[in-house]
Parts: sequence; structure tokens; C-alpha cells
Amino acid sequence: MTSTFPGQRGRHLLHGACQAFASPCPRLKPTALHRHVLPCPTMRPLPSFFESKPFVNGFISNATFSSSSSSLASSSPSSSPSSSPSSPSLPSSSTDTSPPPPSSTASEVSSSTSSIQQDTTHFGYQQVPVGDKEKLVKTVFDSVAGKYDVMNDLMSGGLHRLWKDDFVSSAGLPAVLRAQGGGKDIRLLDVAGGTGDIAFRLMKTALGVDAGARLPAITVFDINAEMLKVGRARAEEEVFPTQAPVRACMEWVEGNAEALPFPDDTFDLYTIAFGLRNVTRRAQALAEARRVLKRGGRFMCLEFSHVSLPLVKDAYDLYSFQIIPRMGQAVTGDAEAYRYLVESIRQFPRQEVLLREVEEAGFGSVSFVNYSLGSVAVHSGFKWG
Repeated sequence: MTSTFPGQRGRHLLHGACQAFASPCPRLKPTALHRHVLPCPTMRPLPSFFESKPFVNGFISNATFSSSSSSLASSSPSSSPSSSPSSPSLPSSSTDTSPPPPSSTASEVSSSTSSIQQDTTHFGYQQVPVGDKEKLVKTVFDSVAGKYDVMNDLMSGGLHRLWKDDFVSSAGLPAVLRAQGGGKDIRLLDVAGGTGDIAFRLMKTALGVDAGARLPAITVFDINAEMLKVGRARAEEEVFPTQAPVRACMEWVEGNAEALPFPDDTFDLYTIAFGLRNVTRRAQALAEARRVLKRGGRFMCLEFSHVSLPLVKDAYDLYSFQIIPRMGQAVTGDAEAYRYLVESIRQFPRQEVLLREVEEAGFGSVSFVNYSLGSVAVHSGFKWG
């Protein structure tokens, strides 16, 4: 199967993305902290419906692109599928909430990971048996599911809503629906999508396209049953309470991102927001993402990332390690879950390293863009072959 997602040719898509990011943000004054990629002079113009709007609200700090033929060297770390049958409780962390040492470089990540990957993996700053991480992550999200969205608002000051809005708008779904004459045969997969934030935005986008055909099918996939339960309830009681046909286009599936229960070449778009860092074997999850996408389908990941400016980084670390766990304790009664959140972000690879991992998984026209000075990043790639 072949997807009609924007850009049947990688060079055209890359040019369109460059054009989009080269457009000045309406609220962003050009400074050394906010750099835009210049349009690529060697690319042909795209049809108008492939043109993307620039990200709004001034939250872009830079964009980086890598073609599928790039000679980026050095392989990224992966984990071996050894496992442990035990079902541990959530490990307690040290009460020391001081920021960690500076984030590892790509070579340091590869070096440090290779020595432990055979038997253990990281769960925050702790090393745990590979087979235990899935259970531990489930424990974390079982604990906070009911207050998950409230905490997102509090921790980010509401910015997560703008990040998600831009993330969904940059996917180019309206162009796909119009080119296809509507949502017929268009299938979207939102992994780690439990409470429905991304899926609801995708569906609302589809509802806003006057394409004269049925809506796309959206699968919300999550490893945690409690999160899916919250998402279903939101769909029925809050987001689409009187729109049963819309809810019928959404399915909620529990499972592991490393072993997706779907056939090859099924989906036109794969999204994962704030979930990839919780995966035990990231390379396996990326391989599964590519497997289930149709040819021409798009992979998109929104995830916390790394701030590089020293003064901003120091303030960000102070807030993350001193304030967020206390906030989590006050709102959810579970400081450890939010200490894990902060630690998992620091353990996640830097933007350039993840870019290579996505490329090495077989995706083409790979790119990333930073939001909010790099505290969050969007990585994107296409399945061309």
C-alpha cells in the first residue's frame, strides 16, 4: 500500500519543510537564539497544497534536516531483548534532587549504554532489568492517570497545548484528506496516546476539512489501560459527547510500542507524543513504526529534549528537579512518578542522536525542529521504500 501523505518524493517534502521553517514567525524577532533554515536552492517548488504554515507563537528555536542519503556516522545504542519475569514496585529515588551532570554526547551515550544494554536499562537514573522497565512505567502512569492532564498544564504553564497544536498542524493532514477526497482509507496511529490529546486534535482537524467523504480511522494505542480509560471517558463526556459517529472512528488499543499488533503497511501517519522516552528498546519501537506505515507514510515524534544554552539550562534544571516533584506530590500524591519524569528526560538522547536513530531505522527525509529553546523537539521521517 502507498500513503498519500504530503511528499511522495523526499526532495520535494524536504524543500517544503525548508520553505516553511524559513518563513519568519510572526512573534519572533530574529536573534542568535532563533535561527531558521534557509530554503534549499536546489529543490523544485512544491504544489501549493504541500506548503506548510510556519510554526506559530514563537516557540521554534531552530530546525535541522538530514536527507536519507546523509553520511551521518556512528550507530545509536540499542537494547538487547533479555528480560526478567519479576513484577517490581516502583523503585524509590534518592532525596537528592540536584541536577545531574551535563547531558551526554552521542559518543558518551553509545559508550555508556553498550556496557549495560545486555542485562539492564535505565529507569530514570536507576539501572533496572530490561524486562522490568515496562512494568515500572505502567506503575508510574497508573499512579498519575487521573491527574495527568492537570499536571501537564501546571508543569508547562499550558505550553504543552501549543506544542501539541503545532505538532498536529505540521503533520499536513488537511492536504492528505483533500488529495484523497476525504478520509476514506486513511488510517492514523497515535502511540502512547492514552488520554487522547493528539488523537482528538487529529480528529478535529479532519472534521474541519470539507472533503465530502468519511472521516479517517484513528487508533489510540497505549501500554497503560488506565490512561486509555481516561481517554475514552474524555471522548464520550467531554470532547465528542453528542457525536457518536465520530467516536466510532476512534479505537482504543492496549499494547507495547515494541510489538505493534497491526499488519505491515497499515497506517498513513504514526504519531507519538511524550512517549518514546518511556520505551525500553527504542530501536525496536522505531522499527515497528516503520513496519506498520504505508509507503509514503510519515513518522512524527514530539518529545522532551535538551536545552543547550547554559543559563537557560541551569534555570530549567532547577525548576525540573526542585519544583516538578513537589508539584507532583501536591497534585497526585506521587513525587516519585514526577522525579522519574525529570530523570527520564535527562536520559533521553539529544536531538542529533535521535535524528540518527530515526534515520537508521530506515526513514527518509528525516528532520527535527526545536520548540521552546530545545526543551521540546519534534522529529519527523518518511517511509519511502
